[in-house]
Amino acid sequence: AAKVPFRLNQNQALLTFEDEEVAQRVTKMSKHSVNLDNRTANVAVRPFELEIGFQFELHVTVSGRKINVSEIPQLPIPKDWMRDKLELNFSKTEQGGGGEIENVTYDKESGTAVITFLKPGASNNFLGCTKHPFCAEGKCFKLSVSPHFDFHLRKFQPFCGVSKKTILLKGIPEVEEDEESVQDMIEIHFQKPSNGGGEIEKIKYVSKGAAYVCFEE
Repeated sequence: AAKVPFRLNQNQALLTFEDEEVAQRVTKMSKHSVNLDNRTANVAVRPFELEIGFQFELHVTVSGRKINVSEIPQLPIPKDWMRDKLELNFSKTEQGGGGEIENVTYDKESGTAVITFLKPGASNNFLGCTKHPFCAEGKCFKLSVSPHFDFHLRKFQPFCGVSKKTILLKGIPEVEEDEESVQDMIEIHFQKPSNGGGEIEKIKYVSKGAAYVCFEE
């Protein structure tokens, strides 16, 4: 699941209760009178809801037929010739190649290529091989070789993150106490059963600026 950060603005707080029922009960009381620094503040309670996020599965497999080739030198020959030379070079099994080649995709500007062999498992010949000899135009080079990864995206779906255990507090007034002290006073208020509260799992209060909070599923 892609994490969707929630922007917690100045004079706001997020409280996550251990019990869902407590959070729902507190939310139904849209206003709470909280004692802060010897003064009573009417704090607004709102249900907490994230913006739309996404869930998906990313499956990565090492191709048994393809390899990536890079650091191909810039030579004064047509692209088709270079493609043919790459095919010839990487097909020779006696030189550590993978046998018959089905396709070569060559990008001259980046000096890279993707070579697809005809036989499944042919790319295994290059396991542990990071450099491969390549001769062209009377010169010999060492080309970089790496596995080719196939990526498959599955079960992609949007979701709306609604927390049943978290509430949002708005309109917390500015007081002389430091941020940690105000946070403690808020926590004490919402822990008391007489105020409809209960045990708090986590609390985050912001007195200045903003904070970005991520939630786990």
